[in-house]
Amino acid sequence: MRYAVLIVLFSSFLALQTRAQSGNVYRASIEANDTIAQIDLRTVRVVSQRTWKDVRQRKRFLKLQKKVKKVYPYARLAAVKLEEYAQELEEVESEKEKKEFYRAIEAELKEEFEGELRKLTISEGRILIKLIDRETGNTSYTLVKDLRGKFSAFFWQSLARVFGHNLKSNYDPLGEDRNIEYIVQQIERKGV
Repeated sequence: MRYAVLIVLFSSFLALQTRAQSGNVYRASIEANDTIAQIDLRTVRVVSQRTWKDVRQRKRFLKLQKKVKKVYPYARLAAVKLEEYAQELEEVESEKEKKEFYRAIEAELKEEFEGELRKLTISEGRILIKLIDRETGNTSYTLVKDLRGKFSAFFWQSLARVFGHNLKSNYDPLGEDRNIEYIVQQIERKGV
């Protein structure tokens, strides 16, 4: 019996010694007999609270926010699809195959998005043009010119001008499009 008690006591001491340490392991550097932990932190962006001169300005911003939230997914999708199609297009060799490829893409996109995009208002269309430039790095005019040709780009630019759009307009995140940029950054950070 005495041996059993001793075995239990020794095994409990051994179990205490083998207990896993709790805590995190960090990199450290030793400088002048001082150990300094090196911890990588997430980037934090500090943004001041938005202030409005009047109620009308606040309402205008909230309308813009609603419109950007509506069209931003289309701009993101356009950038993703454009990248996919560019990779697929690298494999196509002849001009005839390229034209067939463009026609197939156009038919697919029309079937998938034409109804939704036709429901956009003029101002939402303007915002979409700006956001496509932001996401792809190319103006809508440049994209049409590269994918469909100069004449087609001229035609669509002329049609857009009739409705008050400009396919050649560049995205200016620090100038006239700073509110759009602010809203997009909010969406990307928080999914607002």
